[in-house]
Amino acid sequence: MSLSAAQLAAYIDHTVLKPDASPAQIEKLCAEAREHHFFSVCVNGSWVAAARHFLEGSDVKVACVVGFPLGAMAGDVKRYETEVAVDDGAHEIDVVLNVARLKAGDDKYVVRELIDVAEAADERTVKVILETCLLNDEEKVRACHLVVESGCHFVKTSTGFSSGGATIADVKLMRATVGPKFGVKASGGVRDAQTALAMIEAGATRLGTSSGIAIVQGLAGDGNY
Repeated sequence: MSLSAAQLAAYIDHTVLKPDASPAQIEKLCAEAREHHFFSVCVNGSWVAAARHFLEGSDVKVACVVGFPLGAMAGDVKRYETEVAVDDGAHEIDVVLNVARLKAGDDKYVVRELIDVAEAADERTVKVILETCLLNDEEKVRACHLVVESGCHFVKTSTGFSSGGATIADVKLMRATVGPKFGVKASGGVRDAQTALAMIEAGATRLGTSSGIAIVQGLAGDGNY
């Protein structure tokens, strides 16, 4: 498929989630997002207020991870974490699914937790990280159905902190399961323009990456800026 670098930038959640990320790195992340017109920056909860400050006056959104990176904490904790992120100015929430509960077949628990997060997000976009590298295809499909049922808005492949990231096969499976209008975010291992375009062609409507600059500059180098 063919996109300009500017069009591709609009798919990108420009991301810094490392535990040792410094204030200077968050400020740099936000400056890069302003310059390249990325869709959002994605940060840990303690940086939401700072990111909102650095992005004041721009159209770039602030996304916050919740239950990150394991998703294994109590559901009430995820709800509270979402409420704090919203209070600090987050526009979007990326919450990690409770993988163990899903694998145990406790679908009622999984969907109840996601409903709580969606309610706490107060109509803001909620993306649910499935951590697809830990799931078989049946579990991925079941997870997608539960996310749709919960009232959340996106299924997302990966945290980038487990044993694998986004794959074309997983993005295609997720897209086929949720239908043509639901959000699908590819995240984890998306580091160059070729991979980014392949993920979009497979059905991704958003990309999570810490390599946004390299991606858009790689496309610009091909004369597509």
